[in-house]
Amino acid sequence: MRKIYIFDTTLRDGEQSPGVNLNTKEKVEIALQLEKLGVDRIEAGFPAASPGDLAAVNAVARAVKNATIIGLSRSREQDIDAVREALKGAQDPCIHLFLATSPIHRKHKLRMEKEQVLEAADRAIRYAKQYFDKVEFSPEDAGRTELDFLCQVTDMAIKAGATVVNIPDTVGYLNPLEFGNIFKTLKEQVPNIEKIQLSAHCHDDLGMATANALAAILNGADQVEGTINGIGERAGNTALEEVAMALATRPDFFGAQTTLNLKEIAKTSRLVSRLTGMPVPGNKAIVGANAFAHESGIHQDGMLKEKTTYEIISPDAIGLKESKLVLGKHSGRHAFREKLIDLGYELEEEAVNAAFAKFKDLADRKKAVNDEDIRALLEEKLIDTPELFTLETIQVQYGNQSTPNATVRVRTAEGEVRVETAEGNGSVDAIYNAIDAATKEAVELEDYSIKSVSQGKDALGEVHVVLKQDDVSAQGRGLSTDILEASARAYLDAVNRLIEKRKSPGRRDKMSLI
Repeated sequence: MRKIYIFDTTLRDGEQSPGVNLNTKEKVEIALQLEKLGVDRIEAGFPAASPGDLAAVNAVARAVKNATIIGLSRSREQDIDAVREALKGAQDPCIHLFLATSPIHRKHKLRMEKEQVLEAADRAIRYAKQYFDKVEFSPEDAGRTELDFLCQVTDMAIKAGATVVNIPDTVGYLNPLEFGNIFKTLKEQVPNIEKIQLSAHCHDDLGMATANALAAILNGADQVEGTINGIGERAGNTALEEVAMALATRPDFFGAQTTLNLKEIAKTSRLVSRLTGMPVPGNKAIVGANAFAHESGIHQDGMLKEKTTYEIISPDAIGLKESKLVLGKHSGRHAFREKLIDLGYELEEEAVNAAFAKFKDLADRKKAVNDEDIRALLEEKLIDTPELFTLETIQVQYGNQSTPNATVRVRTAEGEVRVETAEGNGSVDAIYNAIDAATKEAVELEDYSIKSVSQGKDALGEVHVVLKQDDVSAQGRGLSTDILEASARAYLDAVNRLIEKRKSPGRRDKMSLI
C-alpha cells in the first residue's frame, strides 16, 4: 500500500497560533513525543525569525534521531544560512523554502512579476542545494495561483534540485474538488514529476483542511503537512491525527497509509494541548473528549450489543482504554442498568425501575450524570437510611473583618431539637463545627466539592461531601440555591449515612467494594 509521509509543523505553524509561545524545553519535549508517534518529518521552527527560535530548532535537531528535522526559510540567502546554523547536529536535516506565487501576493506583497518570482525561487533553491540534500519548496498561496503558472513553478523547482514541492492552500480557500485537481494536473503535465514528492499543506479557514488533504492523497500527493490537534494560524491546519485515522480506517478507499504509531495519538494530543495552552474541543474528531462517548439511548443500546454499530474506530487504536457511555437525559434503561452493574450494584427489576425514574429526574437538571452521582442517588433513594438528624434552620454571620459563626437547629429522630452555635475559619467551617456539636459525632471531612446544576444567578448549587469516621466513609449530597444551605444539608446527609453504615456492617462491607 502506498505510503503517505507525515510532515508535522506543530512547532512552527502550530506555534503561530495566537497566544502560543513555546520555549526551547517545551519544543524539545513535543519533538521527542512526535518522534515516538512516528512522524517522518518535523518542522522545528523558523530560525531566521529570532535567535531564540534558531536555538530552539538547534536543540530539537540535536535531540531527535529518528525523524527528518526541518527549518523554514524565506527565499533569501541570510535565511538559508540561519537554517544551516540551526540544523547543525541534525542527523537528517532538510530546508523548507517558500516564496509566494499567487497574483494577489505577487502584486501587493512581493511587487514582482512572474519571471522575477521564478528567478528568485530558482536562485534560492540552488543556493540551498549546496548545503542540503533535502530541499522542500513551497509556492505560497498555491491555491490561488494560476494553474499553468503553478506547473511552471513546479518544473523550475525540479530542475533547480528540490526534492519535495509542497502545494499550500495558505488561506483555506479551496474545496476538495479544486485542491485535488491541482495535484492531478501537476502529475499529468509537469515533466519529471516522478523525481520529487508532492506535498499538501492545508489551512482550515472554511473547515475543509482535512478533506482537502485527503483529496490531495487521492490525486497523487505523497506527503501531508499539518499539526497535532489541527492548531495553527487563524482557524488552524490539517489535523494530522484525522488524516492518519482516515487512512487507517478506510484503506479500501484511499489505498494509502502512514507509518505512525497510532497508539501514541492520544498522548501526543494531550501533551500539545497542555504545553500550548490550547484546549481540545470536546467534539473534536479523534482526540476530543466526546470522540468515543455515547449518550443517546439508541446509540448506547447499540454499543452494548455490538460496538461497531456506532463506533468505526476503537479507542484502543489511539491509545485510550475504552469508550464512555455518558449518562444523561437521553440515556436509556439498558445503559443505566449496565452502569449499575459496572458500579457493583445488583438490583431487582423493581429497584432498577425506581432508580431509573430518579435518575431521569436528576438528568433533567444535569448535563451529564457521573458515577458519584449514581452512587449518591442509589444511597439516597434506594437504601432505607433513617434521617437520624434533620436540618431545620441555619443562620450564618460573616464579615471580612470578623470571625464567622453559624447557628444550626437540628431535630433528632426522637423529636429532640438541638441548637448549637460555633465559629470557624470560614462560613462552611463554622456550619460544620456547629453540626458536629449538635450531632455529637466526631468525623473527618475527606472531600468537599461544589458544582452548578444550571446556569445563571439563581442556579442550583450542588454540594458533595465525603466524611470518614475510623474505617467507615460515606458521602452526602445537598442541593439548594443557597450554597451554604446546600453545604449544611450535604454534611448532615453524610453524617446520617455514616451512622447507618456503622450500625450495618454487612452493608458497609458491600459498599466498600464499589
